Amino acid sequence: MDRTDTPGMRKRLMSEQSSRPPERPGEIDIASRATVAYSSEDPAHPLEHLIDGHYGRGSTHWASARTNATERIVLEFDRPQQISCLVYEVEECRQEHTQEVRVEVSSDQGHTYRQVLVQEYTFSPQGAIFQHEELRLELPAITHLSLTIVPDKSGSGVATLTALRLFA
Repeated sequence: MDRTDTPGMRKRLMSEQSSRPPERPGEIDIASRATVAYSSEDPAHPLEHLIDGHYGRGSTHWASARTNATERIVLEFDRPQQISCLVYEVEECRQEHTQEVRVEVSSDQGHTYRQVLVQEYTFSPQGAIFQHEELRLELPAITHLSLTIVPDKSGSGVATLTALRLFA
């Protein structure tokens, strides 16, 4: 069942079967080109915050509704997309933990995926609290892009992402 809580963005819980213009040349408007499937969201930090055009320290963010749970977000593109750059940000100011982010892509409507990134970040309120990743890619015809977030590689925590941006 599809849900449309915000005009312009289509989303649905994975258990279930207003977009801003691009900020930079070549930026893909995710809200208008994909359905975003997700495993969980905190109502105070909904999925829309991930692609709302706010990024950098102190920005809005998506957060899981579950503690110590691996979460998944999948962009299901309407038409295959060429992706040359993926940018995402993570900020954690409150709790020390190590979060892992895995990015996988599919060119066959989500039947098979190949991994393009696995990255771990250790956050500490007294030290590192923000991570910005910019990954250059050569992906010619992507139908699905999957992010898996493991919030508790050490300690405990909630999966969070501050921003997700894609470029053709």
